[in-house]
Amino acid sequence: MTIHAAIERYIYHLRFVRNASPSTLRNYRKDLEQLLEYVTPPGEKPMALADVSHLVIREFVGHLHDRKLKKTSIARKLAALRSFFRFCVREKILRDNPARLVATPKLPKRIPNVLTAEEISTFLDNLGRVEPGAEGARVSKILSKRAVEEGSLLLKRDRAILELLYASGLRVSELTGLNLADFDRREQTVRVLGKGRKERIVPYGSKAEAALEAYWPVRDEILHRASREPDHQAVFLNHLGQRLTSRSVVNIVKKYVRVANSNWDLHPHSLRHAFATHLLGDGADLRAIQELLGHASLSTTQRYTHATIEQLMAVYDKSHPRA
Repeated sequence: MTIHAAIERYIYHLRFVRNASPSTLRNYRKDLEQLLEYVTPPGEKPMALADVSHLVIREFVGHLHDRKLKKTSIARKLAALRSFFRFCVREKILRDNPARLVATPKLPKRIPNVLTAEEISTFLDNLGRVEPGAEGARVSKILSKRAVEEGSLLLKRDRAILELLYASGLRVSELTGLNLADFDRREQTVRVLGKGRKERIVPYGSKAEAALEAYWPVRDEILHRASREPDHQAVFLNHLGQRLTSRSVVNIVKKYVRVANSNWDLHPHSLRHAFATHLLGDGADLRAIQELLGHASLSTTQRYTHATIEQLMAVYDKSHPRA
């Protein structure tokens, strides 16, 4: 079997058996086709699948290093290759998994840099406020591009997005994938389709509820004004009535961060980090946080304990007279 045919069979398995998300399918295909391109000399036939040894994969990893790819990107591509070759062994296409013998680059342990609860609250409470003077004029110019439109329609949408991200710890892809049917407004919960198409129910608080209640009429107005067929199922819409993309949400967060504090490196996932860290700091059970975040492994959730300990140590060093 050719490498291309095996890749197509594997992608089919991911889509229809594993029920993988479009993002997962896209990334795995890209990583595997990158290997196919590497083992296909210009003008020649590609290498046979059975000839892809661990030495070939090591050379491929070296090629990625030469292209200055980050270690995290290389590790992800290696994980995709291991999964692909493991599938080939299970399907009896190959006898052995050559990627199993290739070591993953050692990754530095990264502890999320999390804003305090007070900083997040101040940021959310001050959304859309414009100070007078030159800076206020700059802020007004930024907001006028997309966030302010006839009664601050999109500002109300943006507030609902930011409040919900912090209130429920959603991934940005989970937020943009929400449909109206996913909300239980009476119980203040939302059904989320996470990684691996796994469903979970996540609550949201009063601040997010208030922001959403202010957004629902805005959403109706956006649908009414849409010049082409709008998306009636999607919760968060752009000004054309279409479902917001993850890239749009990233831009929305960065826009308001520029207004609030240019020194912050805040993005949608930062609000997810803050959600978990603040819950943990106030005594929430680690297993409960794991369920709320939709983590398959508790070890993934445990990194937030390191962030909390680091914050406590910083407070101790700053405050204790004999620190």
